[in-house]
Amino acid sequence: MRIVLVGPPGAGKGTQAAFLAKNLSIPHISTGDLFRANISQGTELGRKAKEYTDAGLLVPDEITIGMATDRMQQSDAENGFLLDGFPRNVGQAEALDVFLTDAGIGLDAVLDLEVPEDEVVKRIAGRRLCRNNDKHLFHVDYSPPQAEGVCDVCGGELYQRADDTAEKVRVRLEEYHSKTEPIIDYYKQQGLVQTISALGAVADVTARAMEALRAGERR
Repeated sequence: MRIVLVGPPGAGKGTQAAFLAKNLSIPHISTGDLFRANISQGTELGRKAKEYTDAGLLVPDEITIGMATDRMQQSDAENGFLLDGFPRNVGQAEALDVFLTDAGIGLDAVLDLEVPEDEVVKRIAGRRLCRNNDKHLFHVDYSPPQAEGVCDVCGGELYQRADDTAEKVRVRLEEYHSKTEPIIDYYKQQGLVQTISALGAVADVTARAMEALRAGERR
């Protein structure tokens, strides 16, 4: 299957992408991984992207599109892939369509993870990371540490990322609504969108997503 995963920040796209890709035996292709891999490997696209990121500038669409299309042509993606974070706007979606058409393939589904805005703010603003290891992640409401401000794993200090404040989250949501959300309407015109609730346990959301994909196949 060839799938695009879309949803606001805090919807759990990365978590769901990993589970869905494993269940479907297809590679999870995320924008973040694409940038890290190309920059660390010193590819031409990676060097170009680094010039922009080092200057604090947004990487142009053509570089992101180039990285994504290169990745989708690798052998492990021959039978499908799950795109997470790409396309990020209608221009990128149009470029993806051109690539797929030229390759003689198409998308099977666009999964739209739906989360109320207040829940997004609560999820992100409540996150706390360990200064010793940012993979030690806690949440003030959903997974609080045993001692406030102290990592259960290593005893390190917990902190809130500067861009995880409620104010910054709402700015990111505005950007999502203006730039990324329009791709949902774009794909609805193609009959590809399956909207699922991203509320509840991770396993429940994955089950809803898998059922939506199966329902799409039956149509």
